[in-house]
Amino acid sequence: CCVCGQTGATITCCDTDCDLGFHLPCAKEGGCVTQFIPPYRAFCPGHSPEQAVEATPEPDTKCPICMEPVGDRKTYSTMVCPACKTTWFHRDCIQGQALCAGILSLQCPLCRNSEAFLVEMFIMGIRIPFRLPSWEDNDAFAELGDRHSQCDASECLCPGGREEAEEEGPWELLLCRSCAAEGTHRRCSGLRNRMTSWECDSC
Repeated sequence: CCVCGQTGATITCCDTDCDLGFHLPCAKEGGCVTQFIPPYRAFCPGHSPEQAVEATPEPDTKCPICMEPVGDRKTYSTMVCPACKTTWFHRDCIQGQALCAGILSLQCPLCRNSEAFLVEMFIMGIRIPFRLPSWEDNDAFAELGDRHSQCDASECLCPGGREEAEEEGPWELLLCRSCAAEGTHRRCSGLRNRMTSWECDSC
């Protein structure tokens, strides 16, 4: 292995004039690039692809993912968006984001370009899973679609209780038009039937 010097390096540089090899776990440490798309090529540090964008970070530029400085130039560990050419980020940071976002949601953290961004990340050896974003697994955000469903009036008059609601009439549940985090039955707050909206005391 050209990185650790141990035997058992099964990945070889795809450059025809290069006989260097490395272990997959050693690739990042040694600055090697492995492309996770057909034909699944691998490159040693000397032959690894480089971004064609001719740009340098502005002073004190920070990675929008970790908010740490990115340095003053492109390196193996520091990359730039090929579309906007102003968004700089760390390789480790965008790799972590790629593993969470998957191919359907990965995009530039700032300009939101996805097409050119994905192509560049594949070429530069970022592994992007062909699956849905991890935040959609197991309905992780299903509760965001839940609607407030109880009367928050100081005294609820509904015979069926605070969570009872009808589609119309005195026991129709109206949500606050500003925050939608509080609700009331029409009768519990003295609202007339023709009123279609209501605002809670907090708002």
